[in-house]
Amino acid sequence: MKKYFLSIICFLAVSILYAQMPGGNRGLGGQSMNVGHFYGKIIDAATNKPLESVSVQLIQNKLDTATKKRKDVVIAGMLTGKNGDFSLENLPVVATFKLYITGIGYKAIEQKVFFDIKMGGDMSQMMNAVDKDLGNIKLETETKQLAEVNVTGTKSLLQMGIDRKIFNVDKNLTSVGGTAVDVMKSVPSVNVDIDGNVTLRNAPPQIFVDGRPTTLTLDQIPADAIQSVEIITNPSAKFDASGGGSGILNIVLKKARKAGYSGNVRANLDSRARVGIGGDFNAKQGKINFFANTMFAQQKSLSTVQSIRTNFLNPAQTEHITQNNAPINKGYFGFVRAGFDFFADIRNTFTVAGAFVRGKFNSQDILNIQRDTNYISPENGITNTSGAFSFRNYGSTFSYKHNFTKAGKELTADVNYNSMKNDNTSGNNTQYFLANNNPKGPTQQLQSSGGGSSNFVTVQTDFVNPISDKVKIEMGARGAIRNFSSISNTFLVVNGNSFAVNGLANNYKFKDEVYAGYVTFTQSIKNFSYQIGGRVESSKYTGTLVDSNKTFKNQYPFSFFPSVFLTQKINDKQSLQLNYSRKINRPNFFQLIPYIDFTDSLNLSKGNPNIIPEFTNLLEFSYQVDLNKGNSVLATVYYKNTNDLITRFQYKDKNPNQSKTDSVIISTFANANSSYAYGLELTGKIKPAKIWDITANVNLYNSRINSSNIETNLNNQQVSWFGKINNSFKLPKNYSIQFTANYQSKTILPAGGGGGNRGGGMMFGGGQLSTANGYIKPNYGFDIAFRKDFLKNNAASLTLSMNDIFRTKVYSTHSESIYFVQDNIRRRDPQVARLSFNWRFGKFDVSLFKRKNIKGEQEGMQNGMQGIQQ
Repeated sequence: MKKYFLSIICFLAVSILYAQMPGGNRGLGGQSMNVGHFYGKIIDAATNKPLESVSVQLIQNKLDTATKKRKDVVIAGMLTGKNGDFSLENLPVVATFKLYITGIGYKAIEQKVFFDIKMGGDMSQMMNAVDKDLGNIKLETETKQLAEVNVTGTKSLLQMGIDRKIFNVDKNLTSVGGTAVDVMKSVPSVNVDIDGNVTLRNAPPQIFVDGRPTTLTLDQIPADAIQSVEIITNPSAKFDASGGGSGILNIVLKKARKAGYSGNVRANLDSRARVGIGGDFNAKQGKINFFANTMFAQQKSLSTVQSIRTNFLNPAQTEHITQNNAPINKGYFGFVRAGFDFFADIRNTFTVAGAFVRGKFNSQDILNIQRDTNYISPENGITNTSGAFSFRNYGSTFSYKHNFTKAGKELTADVNYNSMKNDNTSGNNTQYFLANNNPKGPTQQLQSSGGGSSNFVTVQTDFVNPISDKVKIEMGARGAIRNFSSISNTFLVVNGNSFAVNGLANNYKFKDEVYAGYVTFTQSIKNFSYQIGGRVESSKYTGTLVDSNKTFKNQYPFSFFPSVFLTQKINDKQSLQLNYSRKINRPNFFQLIPYIDFTDSLNLSKGNPNIIPEFTNLLEFSYQVDLNKGNSVLATVYYKNTNDLITRFQYKDKNPNQSKTDSVIISTFANANSSYAYGLELTGKIKPAKIWDITANVNLYNSRINSSNIETNLNNQQVSWFGKINNSFKLPKNYSIQFTANYQSKTILPAGGGGGNRGGGMMFGGGQLSTANGYIKPNYGFDIAFRKDFLKNNAASLTLSMNDIFRTKVYSTHSESIYFVQDNIRRRDPQVARLSFNWRFGKFDVSLFKRKNIKGEQEGMQNGMQGIQQ
């Protein structure tokens, strides 16, 4: 199977570069693309005062099915109000129109307007393109011909731009009924490990929701609430400099834009008898647009784990430990999000939104231990563990947007607040036995409880000013303050009596502050364009050990992060881009907290409050070509150099469990000298046949870590590659199939570790141990999904999906140091099937919501139309 899959990857990589496959673009059509919106203000050319009762009509040339001839038809229209505003909504985005404006005593105006969404832009740019401000239109005695308004567009599973990729989740079948973790398994360039932690080019990216940082984790976001995922590998100075050059994954949540109401109701059941229900609703009428999403899901996770370890206690003593266990984790989580947009007028919009997530999970495990040494008799042991983890997450947003009369000129401001709280309890009982199966000493019992909380506030404002159609300036400012606290206590139970284990307790809090400002300048000169930008950030971190009142600080009052983007358009189908940026990666909570985590008994872990941020220089050179029939290729060569890399290392220390007198190996974090990575990434869209679409991604890279400042000759280097293929088949009678495959070759463990970016849960069954001398063994997997659309207008669908269909996804890691050699083998949740039902509803006739009679207004528009035809 592995050889077969490698052959497929290699074949497709070559095909992407050289083949021009037959096929055609998928048509847009249908009600789903009627999201266009023109608006503006009609004013008197002499006085600049708004004009009331001016007729504004949008005309489209259509084919008359009766006469088989084309004729002009009014598809939208209205009379301006006292303020002169007009707003035309629910327009098809692929048509050409005429805008016809008439007022008593004024010359009529007729202008050609059509939409022109630029492919490959980010989702906000694309949505802005179909929400077009025509500005102040002046009526006077002389007819003024206004400039054309261009709006564009197409939508497929993947849209590629030279600076980002956009993955449209509603086209992805394998994630239906799941979470954002399931979505990421299909997103090109993104690798997802067995615990749901994601990496982008072998480094953990920043996770944004609707363009802003969040405390939500990927497994707390329903896949069905996601509209798209934007993959930005080298963000410009406009974006937060955090992340160490590992890029941004921006999750865009669903929010309909049509006047009227729409929504969906969904339910799912998996092969472990876990259920999920949810729905979305959107209603827009007049000045209010209301939106809401909700979901409740049960989950059950089953794993098998084996750890084999050899400890080198001293030159004369060696011990071998084998552990086998099968942890079970089950529980539920609920997600609610709601908000509204208030359109004060055609230029000013206010948005208020909030989200609440709550979940609870319980775990059980039996750990079988075999221990053999060269200095004492062999022994076996059994550890029974149980735990409970619950979390609550609150989020709120208040934003404001002002559109100036000049097209593209806008001012935005927003305040985001996120609050998270979690509680956990755990207990384990361990009994060792001699070779004759007699108990060795009494049962060891440990109990722990604790919790944590965080508050995260961001305030941001952005200003965009297109000085001309060739020159644009953007600037903004941002402040982010995060407060985090954690407390836990551990007790040793002996003969029914509890004793506090101070070495395993923690009581810690920290405050993280980042303030930033940026400016970017963009100019186009014929087929060449450039953007230069600079971002200034001031950061401060303060951590406190509450019990001892000891504090730790690091501060960077002034850090400068430049970015340069140079783009050359060769022709309408080919373009080149060279870009550079400087980034920072600040230590996270798990890397800083100076307390011992004993979740994995073989790998005790402790944070280091003295580590400092790492700085990265990132360089990319990209080439994009659009081939015939909708096929396209994006090739990127990249180089990344990091100084003061945050990585793990091990040292030997006294056992923190006071009941024992031996020494243990503790893993902590330190700043290595440097690291670098370079590689070639290919992403392609291929259409071999009318019913078959392929999205393929291959990333070949070399990584090297230099940690000789931590330990002599502690260096690591590995050439690796990663590949992912999405196959989508659109069959007759509204059937669809999606088949996804991915392969990761042997690669260095991601440096830093410390909880990953999935978060929100406990670690069961022994996690990976990230060191400068460690690697992940090759692994691969396959997912599949089938969908049937039915009912009128395909309003309902049934989707059957299964992950890891061949049970090939085995996650194995190897770690070593002067103290030990360890191998972990893990498998989690193979061949889980899920059946999902989705029913979509909606009515976009805004007259259903209006209480006033608009018959007179409709007659006025028809009279105007007759004047045109005459």
